[in-house]
Amino acid sequence: QVQLVESGGGLVQAGGSLRLSCAASGSIFSLNFMGWYRQAPGKQRELVAQVTTDGSTNYADSVKGRFTISRDNAQKTVYLQMNSLKPEDTAIYYCRSNINNRAYWGQGTQVTVSS
Repeated sequence: QVQLVESGGGLVQAGGSLRLSCAASGSIFSLNFMGWYRQAPGKQRELVAQVTTDGSTNYADSVKGRFTISRDNAQKTVYLQMNSLKPEDTAIYYCRSNINNRAYWGQGTQVTVSS
């Protein structure tokens, strides 16, 4: 059974940093796209950052220059380093990955940035 397990969320003051991790486990034969999404209360889920197998990255304009996505293919883990956090970054952050030609989502981790 394939799972994505996230960790690293929490409460931080504006200007602070957090690092999110998402590890894939189970019977994995292929794993390509890995990305982070977020959903704030009353808003739609949006893409924050994504990274392909060859390391190509893409970021939402709102986080460019502040967030960095990376992946460890051997550990089947994707990370999101979030710096200079703002109150508007407050949301539930979800990991998503295409594994065995199917999309999987993590359970979500809460990030709260206080002003």
